[in-house]
Amino acid sequence: MTDTDDRQQIIEALARLAEALDTRDWGGLAAAFTPDATGYGRTGPDAIVANVRAHLGGCGPSQHLLGNHRVTVEGDSARSLTYARVLHQGAGERAGRFYECCGEYDDNWRRTDGGWRLCSRVFTVSLSLGDFDVLQPPVAGPDA
Repeated sequence: MTDTDDRQQIIEALARLAEALDTRDWGGLAAAFTPDATGYGRTGPDAIVANVRAHLGGCGPSQHLLGNHRVTVEGDSARSLTYARVLHQGAGERAGRFYECCGEYDDNWRRTDGGWRLCSRVFTVSLSLGDFDVLQPPVAGPDA
């Protein structure tokens, strides 16, 4: 496999991850991480997903737009730096509000039998607009 193939696979994995965030596909989100991964201030896929759900689970629609991918591959490890613009719409009593942030994902990857998986993720926000309070945990219920 060439570095170009690996680069494209990582960019596709980033797109699937953004889709999982926006569709609230928690299983897909967990599958993006290695068992010992760190991200969103937590360690391990279950804790990472729980933390993300505490912000997106009660939020309205969101859209994670990614670009300016810079990917460096070294054997079975890789690093990607990716710009992101993320728009979050409020839900319920916050339906008319929004929160938007722009920043950069700094991701470290590991090649596994199932493809490239994140072993660490840091998002640094460089610009934010709107009401951060649109990010809410899910409303209690059977699927929360």
